[in-house]
Parts: sequence; structure tokens; C-alpha cells
Amino acid sequence: MQMGLDFNLVEDLVAGVDEVGRGPLCGAVVTAAVILDPNRPILGLNDSKKLTEARREALFDEIREKALSFCIARAEVEEIDQLNILQATMLAMQRAVEGLHVTPKLALIDGNRCPKLAVPAAPVVKGDSQVPAIAAASILAKVTRDREMSAFELIYPGYGIGGHKGYPTPVHLEALARLGPTPIHRRSFAPVRAAWEARDGVCNALI
Repeated sequence: MQMGLDFNLVEDLVAGVDEVGRGPLCGAVVTAAVILDPNRPILGLNDSKKLTEARREALFDEIREKALSFCIARAEVEEIDQLNILQATMLAMQRAVEGLHVTPKLALIDGNRCPKLAVPAAPVVKGDSQVPAIAAASILAKVTRDREMSAFELIYPGYGIGGHKGYPTPVHLEALARLGPTPIHRRSFAPVRAAWEARDGVCNALI
């Protein structure tokens, strides 16, 4: 039996919005907005974190094929450092909703706050495990970001980015201290800032 959220809960022209990547030390924060088609069921939608990688990949393609509209958006590292991670996330969510080619009558946002939007919006705490459209958005965002992190593994070897996806695991923190930050690391995050300061201290000592 295919486990997942009840697709009968899908409402006409309601967009689900979610983000992935608020906690990592590197890379963009990625968001998605999805308007599902009530007449084209997608079985197995659920919080992306509760699904296997293979299942997320399969649903990624099915969502893109069957959704009435979807948009994947982002805020880059430079924007995160300039605005802070919360405001950068709100900006990326705003971009995702604005990028939909169908205007939703309502946007349901995963979490406890909403970005400023031109359409009515409401927050839904733990929405990715309750609202099919938010679950779909979480899958699009996570698969997109995970693929980017795997690509960065090849560009910046030694950090284990493909495995931990940028989160502050012991492996990542050790590599950060040993190798120093890369251009994709968020300077406004404390462990990265400490690594920059340590590197600058070494450089100054050598002058």
C-alpha cells in the first residue's frame, strides 16, 4: 500500500510553499511553490524528509509533470549574508510564488510566518506533513538543493558536501577548520565566520 497524504485534501488553486536549506553552513536556500491539480492524483506525497532519496526523485518528476503550476526559487549565499537567513528565506519564498504562471487564490506556507505576497497567505506549522501541496513543494526544493550539493562535492572536494548537504556535521566542521571556507560558505554563520577569522589570523601572522 502506498503511504502518503490524502490527495482528496487538495484544493483548487491553493499553492503550497516550502523551503530547504535554512540550517546549512553553505549553499543557497531553495524554495518551491506548487499548485496541484485535484484531477491528477499523485500518490505518496509526504514531508520530503520522510521519503527515501529514490522516492523523492521519482516524485520530483511526477510533481513537475502533473502540477497545474510550480516554481523553484532561491536566495543565494550573498543574499543570506546580507539579509540574514530568515529574511533571505522569505525573499526566496516570495520569488517562488511570484514565479507561478497560475495565480493562486491562497498560498499556504510551511512554518509559523509568511512572506509578503500579492495573494492571501497563511502559515501552517509542520505543513509539509499535513498539506499535499506543501509536501510537493518540499520535495521539489529538497531534490533541487540536494543535487546542487552533490555537484559542489566535485567542485570543493574534501568537505563531504555531497553527504551532509552543507549541514554542520562533525565531518563538515572538521573540514571547515582544516581547509578553510569556500566561496559557497555563509560568512554570517558562526562556524564559518570563525573559520574566516582563523584563516585571517594565520595570514596576518605570516605577514
